[in-house]
Amino acid sequence: MANKIDLCGRSAVVTGGAQGIGRAIVERLLESGAAVAIWDRDGKLAEKAAGELQQSGKVAAFTADVTKLVEIEAARDATLKAFGQIDILVNNAGITGPNAKTWEYPIGAWHEVMRVNLDSAFYCCRAIVPLMIAQNYGRIVNVASIAGKEGNPNAVAYSASKAGVIALTKSLGKELATYDIAVNCITPAAARTAIFDQMTQEHIDYMLSKIPRGRFVEVAEIAALVAFCASAECSFSTGAVFDISGGRATY
Repeated sequence: MANKIDLCGRSAVVTGGAQGIGRAIVERLLESGAAVAIWDRDGKLAEKAAGELQQSGKVAAFTADVTKLVEIEAARDATLKAFGQIDILVNNAGITGPNAKTWEYPIGAWHEVMRVNLDSAFYCCRAIVPLMIAQNYGRIVNVASIAGKEGNPNAVAYSASKAGVIALTKSLGKELATYDIAVNCITPAAARTAIFDQMTQEHIDYMLSKIPRGRFVEVAEIAALVAFCASAECSFSTGAVFDISGGRATY
């Protein structure tokens, strides 16, 4: 049985919330009492997820390509209309990109990974932080990766983008430290989700070999850590990196 985390009366946005880690985060936030807006570029999948979770709490789906600021602003305004406020932002949307050596890495893939993984987090923070400042309350949780700490070979764009998410977290956390707004990120090891379809088996085997626990992280374990970081109890840590890499990184 999961520990009870109290998010009653809070409203959350989860990007990429229609499947995988994002879906697990949505489920855990709903279980904790939050109203949750699923932002996903796959509108049909987001609607399907919201429909399946209606019995768990207040949940709504919004189609948004989070690489485009104009779509983020539209989703923000629609979420405010539906929920009245945004207290929690979980920047979860991400892709891995291809596995290739740095000197052979496709230029177009580099830019796409950066747009989805890093630019989107910046855009969402830019759009939502002023709301949090106005209400003097907010919790921002950025989903980075162990790759952002250590760098994975044959995954230069993914590793660099997640390192950028960590740095964004640290900078924004310092900027908002005088408000009741906590900005933290988590650095999970790989979880077995549809994102594995973007990777070679060789790369998957490499990632598993680096985890002392000897297994991939479960999406529910990631969601539990996000839920704590999204709670009022996470009141002092900001600009921090919460590791969930199964012992791969002990820093």
